[in-house]
Amino acid sequence: MRAIWLDPFSPLDESDKAQLRLAGIDAFCVNTLGELNLALSRAHVVVVRLAQSAELMHEVQTLITQLGSLVPVVCRVDRDDMDVVVDAMRSGALHVVPCDEWNVSSWQQVVGMLRTVAPSSKNKSYVFVDPVSQHLLALAQRVAQANVSTLLVGPTGAGKEVIARVLHESSGRAKGPFIAMNCAAMPEHLIEDMLFGHEKGAFTGAVKDYKGIFEQAQGGTVFLDEIGEMPMHLQAKLLRVLQERKITRLGGEAAVSVDIRVVAATNKDLRQAIDAREFREDLYFRISTFRLRIQPLRERPLDIMPLVMQSLARHNESGVPYSVTAEAQQLLQAYPWPGNVRELENVVQRAVVLCTGQTITPAHLLFDEMSSLVRAEPTSVPVAPLVREEPQALQAQPPVLPLQGQASPRWEQAQPVIEREVSVLEQASEFSVAAITTSVTSPAIDIDAAPVNLQDVIKSSEHAVIMTAIQNTESREEAARLLGISPRTLRYKLAQLRERGLMLNAA
Repeated sequence: MRAIWLDPFSPLDESDKAQLRLAGIDAFCVNTLGELNLALSRAHVVVVRLAQSAELMHEVQTLITQLGSLVPVVCRVDRDDMDVVVDAMRSGALHVVPCDEWNVSSWQQVVGMLRTVAPSSKNKSYVFVDPVSQHLLALAQRVAQANVSTLLVGPTGAGKEVIARVLHESSGRAKGPFIAMNCAAMPEHLIEDMLFGHEKGAFTGAVKDYKGIFEQAQGGTVFLDEIGEMPMHLQAKLLRVLQERKITRLGGEAAVSVDIRVVAATNKDLRQAIDAREFREDLYFRISTFRLRIQPLRERPLDIMPLVMQSLARHNESGVPYSVTAEAQQLLQAYPWPGNVRELENVVQRAVVLCTGQTITPAHLLFDEMSSLVRAEPTSVPVAPLVREEPQALQAQPPVLPLQGQASPRWEQAQPVIEREVSVLEQASEFSVAAITTSVTSPAIDIDAAPVNLQDVIKSSEHAVIMTAIQNTESREEAARLLGISPRTLRYKLAQLRERGLMLNAA
């Protein structure tokens, strides 16, 4: 296992290297963050010596984040400096070792921890950069070691299935199957068949035996998403499966033993569902032996840019990395992300469609919510440069691993007026609300400098989106398709803009 060894205070001598090699660690020494930057892509772990504070740990974590990576960090700290130990763990250190510890067994324990983390951190594109996410990851990996049913709660699109996969891959069932089913996506009469399977001849069309997902997942994990939508009569059958670990196929008589772990997820308040007699209380306690909450994206802001760069790398067909300007980064971090990671994916895909080069700017960011116009104020959300050599842009790297601005009171008061204006525009044509309310021009709006003409704001936003589409396409028909409107509607919109006196050089 290759380790980058960063110790500004004392060199690593040959006898110490020999002890580490006996533990399975090949140490590569660096002296500066610049050397760490160059060596990071080939490392399995970074070992950092801390003295008196965890400041160096924070710098290393920042550098790792900037590169879109999440190589685990192990810290070496003086035995009597417990404040630094606590600070390092809070900052996301995988483990802390006394700086005078060279015992082979102690370092073998570190290697064992790294091998546990490796499947979910090196081979999967999961992002756990923010301390909130790192705490959740560490907790999930610990829960994974216990063979207990787990309930994942959190808003839609926040990444509950990602945590379910971490629970599976970090457990002793990692080599077994992972079977997922959305309880809200299947017709009620098919869910029972999907879960329990059927025998040949059980009903018309049952021409052969069929194993349900409980049997398919033997030795592995079953992930039941949106379990709050499961019909009541199936909840009783699921409870029986969890209690007895046996199932009976439709049309069958013999019970089949199953060796599975059940992970359930919901965005509903199951307590309220229990009070409304929509969910069984006994099932709730059975599936929630351990309960993990996934926070919305706006509450883990350090995950935003790594997720953006991960998505850009995934949608990159040219092979040339995308970069994101500092202004675009500020807009992305200021936006409240009501749709969480799923919405972020949509925004990135739109940006890739609109961007003709490899640099994402504010003009390419089309947000879903009206709030993007009033919340995306980049001057209120300082963003540190994410790459030291290029402070104005973040270079996209294929990730190894795997919030929020506040609206001005004046804009909050103006919100109903803006919504009425958007409604009028939408009724006049097929032009989408998402396009009209884009934050393309929001960086140029100085709310405190002068009174804002709301009609001009909306017209300017519409004008910017139309101009962007025209400039980035070869014909009016293609621009209309990009905007989601007909060529006739586009001509009508252009005529309206000319009447307002706006310059349409590209039109």
